[in-house]
Amino acid sequence: MIGQWFHGSACLLLGLCLAASEALAEQTCQQLTATGNPEYPPYLWRDPQDPQRLIGVNADLLRHVGQSLGLEVQVVYAGPWSRAQEEVRTGHIDLLAGYFVTQARQQSMDFISPPFLYTPSVVWVRRDGAFDYGKWSDLEGRKGGTLVNNSHGQAFDEYARANLDLEAVPSARQAFEKLLLKRSDYVVYEQFPGMALAGQLNMDEQLKVLAPAVSSEGLYLAFSRASPCNQPQLRERLAQKMKQVVSGQLPQRLLERNLQRWKQQQQQPAAQAP
Repeated sequence: MIGQWFHGSACLLLGLCLAASEALAEQTCQQLTATGNPEYPPYLWRDPQDPQRLIGVNADLLRHVGQSLGLEVQVVYAGPWSRAQEEVRTGHIDLLAGYFVTQARQQSMDFISPPFLYTPSVVWVRRDGAFDYGKWSDLEGRKGGTLVNNSHGQAFDEYARANLDLEAVPSARQAFEKLLLKRSDYVVYEQFPGMALAGQLNMDEQLKVLAPAVSSEGLYLAFSRASPCNQPQLRERLAQKMKQVVSGQLPQRLLERNLQRWKQQQQQPAAQAP
């Protein structure tokens, strides 16, 4: 009888402690930090006026979602893409603003559904080095480039590991430079960020995109499982708000606005660049 009472009391106490913990997290997590790929215009890039801050479609949308829920979200620069992912995986930063789903990533992240945008990953080649391409197997036997810790969807990632010769480098700029130096035959990278970067580096006349895209993956908000703010109630609130947002025109409007924003920044004098 005493044992049953003790067991029941312990369960009640544990339940109260968990409820108190969630309530405390709710109170202390009114401000969240997020990061992402800093070489990803129009989705994300470093603010020329404040290089420790990321701006773009993903940042605008995340701040909109946060404000709607009474949360302040700071989208910060955390280093190159591979470093940014590690900072979130370890819980030093709460969220990734724009992440493709893979089984490996789901081990350390909780993905907030639905995705807010879809982005195609494509094959970039030199104009003078184009080759016949219509399916993934056409890339076999050629040397390709990609980014460290980047994904182009679960299916393509698995195919590439088994069949393709892909060298991972820290930045898209480095991947494009190696391509133009003929140290690789192609680069797999997202279409819009690639177009923006090629224009910035005056490479757009030397590069071209082969069709079709290797994949088109959803960009998700991803919550670190190591973040103390990752609570079921908050994830549910974020998911409900994201569902509402993507049912309207806001993501597409933000995409168009930030494409223009990026172009305007590139037209400003070089002295204003970070």
